[in-house]
Amino acid sequence: MPVLPGAEPYRHEGGETGVLLCHGFTGSPQSLRPWAEYLAGRGLTVSLPLLPGHGTHWHDMQATGWQDWYAEVDRELRELRERCRQVFVFGLSMGGALTLRLAAKHGPAISGVVVVNPAVKLHGVTARALPVVRHLVPSSKGVASDIAKEGAVELGYDRVPLHAAYSLRNFLRLVDTALPQVTQPLLLLRSPRDHVVPPADSARVLARISSLDVHEVLLEQSYHVATLDHDAERIFEESYAFVGRLAPGVAKKGSTSGG
Repeated sequence: MPVLPGAEPYRHEGGETGVLLCHGFTGSPQSLRPWAEYLAGRGLTVSLPLLPGHGTHWHDMQATGWQDWYAEVDRELRELRERCRQVFVFGLSMGGALTLRLAAKHGPAISGVVVVNPAVKLHGVTARALPVVRHLVPSSKGVASDIAKEGAVELGYDRVPLHAAYSLRNFLRLVDTALPQVTQPLLLLRSPRDHVVPPADSARVLARISSLDVHEVLLEQSYHVATLDHDAERIFEESYAFVGRLAPGVAKKGSTSGG
């Protein structure tokens, strides 16, 4: 099935500092495209891949699982490392979980990580019932477009494929177990009014990682898809300043003061 207009992957060849961006579950690169273009416009090399099963129709996700999604970002990371002196990884929601697993697995090969409303657990009765329910019904109501900004829309599926959701549940358990292996400098930005991922997930990340250089920023005006919301510009500026502080040669801009 063809990729939806706007859901295409995005790449930009810039300087010796690279950034890999990971989008969320049932979402697409569209949710991170403005962020990617902001970084590209400041001379960074940027990779924003489309995860397998995403960006077409939710039926396509039923045949994919976390191993497919992780393999895609792992491959993109390895390619960036071949072209860049330093590489950073950014992620939204499940993309934040992918980011944290990459950080745990690749260690010092990643210079720093930025996560926005990261997910590390599926919550609620539905999550506990997934092992059985996924064999009875194919999908549930979608979670895309949790955005406060009027007129802003996320290009994501209107249904959640439950086989894929079950795989996500298993993946998040692996990510949670590996959090103490995350040692890189970390910038975490979260929305107190997130209707998809509860604050407990961000709190768990901050409590369990081993990083010593950690900053937390609150996105008071945004919901879950904050990269398309009122605080988007702040995310862009804070993340670029974070990279600038850790990568010699990248101009410093903004701040990384905690919220």
